[in-house]
Amino acid sequence: MSNLTLYRFTLSGHSHRAELFTSLLKLDVNMVDVALQDGAQKQTDFLKMNIFGQVPVLKNNDDIINDSNAILVYLAQKFDANRTWYPEDVTVQAHIQRWLSVAAGLVASGPCSARLVTVFGAELDHQNAINIAYTLFKTMDAYLQNREYLVGTQPTIADIANFSYIAHAPEGGVSLEQYPNILRWLNNVRKLDGFIAMPKTKAGLLA
Repeated sequence: MSNLTLYRFTLSGHSHRAELFTSLLKLDVNMVDVALQDGAQKQTDFLKMNIFGQVPVLKNNDDIINDSNAILVYLAQKFDANRTWYPEDVTVQAHIQRWLSVAAGLVASGPCSARLVTVFGAELDHQNAINIAYTLFKTMDAYLQNREYLVGTQPTIADIANFSYIAHAPEGGVSLEQYPNILRWLNNVRKLDGFIAMPKTKAGLLA
């Protein structure tokens, strides 16, 4: 039986980052679905694992790691013997960290927030989130002009951290049609051995 347990919500892009990476690493993981709609993440037992009451949470024996990007770093350093997903080179790590910050910043306030409005009815400024997403996508599309991945020539956790919410941006009312380099990058991630998709929702442009 696996010692790894991932507490997740299947429609959460943050959860999908962690789940996708465990699949790419070919790890045996026990998946536990957290009923966010019932407030399970705010119950005492869950708050003991994550004081902020958020998914995902990764448990590995006595190690309890929360925050999706922190989980990516932990898994890469713990289980990737070849150190390709988070290389030991400090400069490369710095470039990866920049994209983890993008995932936690502009992606979260842009395509993620737009999707929160259309899929979950979150009371956020939908138009502002859409505007942030389009500004981000314009920059990213230009950046990816001659690149297959976000950092270097091989996939890293930078790609995994940014993939889910950008791939599902249309559910938040944000079109990807005018960003060919982003679409190509998304397909590169989808082609990775072990890739698993996040379930789609009929919302936004997909309604």
